[in-house]
Amino acid sequence: MKRLPGLLLAAGLLAGTAMAQSPVTLTIGAKAPGAPIPDDYIGLSFETSNLLPDKDGKYLFSAGNKQLVSLFKTVGIKNLRVGGGTAEDPRYAIPGPADIDQLFAFAKAADVRVIYTFRLLNGDKNAVAALAKYIQQHYRAQLEYFCIGNEPDWHSYHNKDPEITDYPSYLHKWRIFADAICVAVPEAKFGGPDTGSDYPVPKAKDTDYNGASWTEHFALDAHTGGRLMAVLQHDYIGQGAKGVSIQEAIDAMLSANWITVNYPALYNQVLARVQSEHLAYRMTECNDYTGGVDGASNAFASALWALDYMYWQAEHRALGVNFHNKRWIYTDTIYPDHSGNFQINPKAYGLKAFELCSHGSEEPVTISNPGEINLTAYAVRGAKNLFVTIINKTHDASASEADVTIVADKMKSQAEALFLIVPNGDPAARKGMTLGGASISNDGPWLGKWTPVTANKPVKVAPSSAAIVRIAAD
Repeated sequence: MKRLPGLLLAAGLLAGTAMAQSPVTLTIGAKAPGAPIPDDYIGLSFETSNLLPDKDGKYLFSAGNKQLVSLFKTVGIKNLRVGGGTAEDPRYAIPGPADIDQLFAFAKAADVRVIYTFRLLNGDKNAVAALAKYIQQHYRAQLEYFCIGNEPDWHSYHNKDPEITDYPSYLHKWRIFADAICVAVPEAKFGGPDTGSDYPVPKAKDTDYNGASWTEHFALDAHTGGRLMAVLQHDYIGQGAKGVSIQEAIDAMLSANWITVNYPALYNQVLARVQSEHLAYRMTECNDYTGGVDGASNAFASALWALDYMYWQAEHRALGVNFHNKRWIYTDTIYPDHSGNFQINPKAYGLKAFELCSHGSEEPVTISNPGEINLTAYAVRGAKNLFVTIINKTHDASASEADVTIVADKMKSQAEALFLIVPNGDPAARKGMTLGGASISNDGPWLGKWTPVTANKPVKVAPSSAAIVRIAAD
C-alpha cells in the first residue's frame, strides 16, 4: 500500500486463529467539520409508569437508587425521556408531585436532563398545566422540555379519544394543551410529536397524512412562536420482532443494508425536511426491534449496532438518541436481575464507547475499502484530540480482520486505542464483553485503559469488534 501523508497507527490486537485480513484506509478531515455533538446526546427513554411507586412504595427513579444512578453516570447517559405508551394509558395513574419529586431527585443525582411527557389522550389540560407549573417552578435546572402525547399517528390511537381522529384534530388538541401550559408557564418549551411510525423504512406502517409524515406536518405547523425546541421521532429499525430468529436479527443489526437503506429512508423522506424548516430532531424512542429478539437485542451485536446508529444520527445532526426501556424486555439497556440488582445489557457498552469519543465535532471520513468488508468509521475532533471509531461488523465464517490505516494531517504521533471486544468474536454473546479491557459494573467506575499504539503500522480490528483511536492534536 502506498504511504499517504499524515499519521499511520497500529495496535497489536491478536486474533486467536488465523483469518483473512483486509486493508482499509481512513482519511480524516477532507471537508469542513460537522456540528458539535450535544452534551446530552446519549439518552434513555422510560415509560411514564416507571415513575409510580411499586407495591412496596419504592421508586425506580429516586436519588436512593444508588445502582441506577451509578450506571447512568458510568455509561454516560445524560438525557432521560419519560413517556411511552403508559403516558397515555388510562390503566396507569398520572404521576403527581410526590412522584415528580423522586424523578427529579434522581435526575440531579445522575446529572441528566429530563424530557417529560403529559397525557393528551382523554387528558385534562388544566391538570396538565398545573403539573407543568410545578415542574418548572421546582426543577427548571433539570428540565429539557415538555411533550404532549405519545405516538398519535397510530390508527389505534384514534379509536380511544373522540377528539382525535386524524392529524388536524390532533394538532388542534395539542395546541389547546400547549396554550394552557404556556398560560401557567410562559417560558415553556416543547418537543413533539413523538411519532410512532418510521415509514418509509421497510416494513413500517404507513400512517402518513396527505402523503407526508405527521413528523413533517408537525414541524411545519407547530414551530411558530419559537416554543418548539425539537421535532421528536421514534425509530424501531427492524420493526416487529415476531418471527425473527436470533441469526436474522444479528445479521440485520450488523448489516450494511440498515446503513444504506433503512436509515436513509427515514432521514431523506422525513427528517431532512424537518431540518429544512430550521428545526432539529431527536430520536426519543428507538431500538433494533419492537420488543426485541432474545439472544440478539440483548447480545453483543446490539452494542456494535447502537454505537454505529448513534454515530450515523450524529453525522446527520440529530440532537440525540434515547434507547427505550420497558419493564423488562430484551431491548432494555438497564434492567434488574432476579435479585433486584440493576445490571446492563451489552448495548450499554456501545453507549459508553460513544461517550468516550463524542466530545467535539464530527469530522468527515473518506474510506478506501478495496476488499469491501462490512466496516464503518467515524471521527470526532475535540479540543485536544482526534477520536476515530472503527466498527468491524463482519461476523460470519468469512469474517475478516481489518488492517486500518488512519491518515490525519497536523496530528502528533502520540496515540492510544481502546477495543470493544467479546470472547471469540461472538456477536450473540451475552457476557464477557470488555471495553479497554474492563467491564462495566453497577458499583463503581469503569476502569478501562487506553493502549499505546505503534506508529507506521495499521490498526488491527477483529471481526465483531470496534476500536477507538485517540490521537493527540498538534
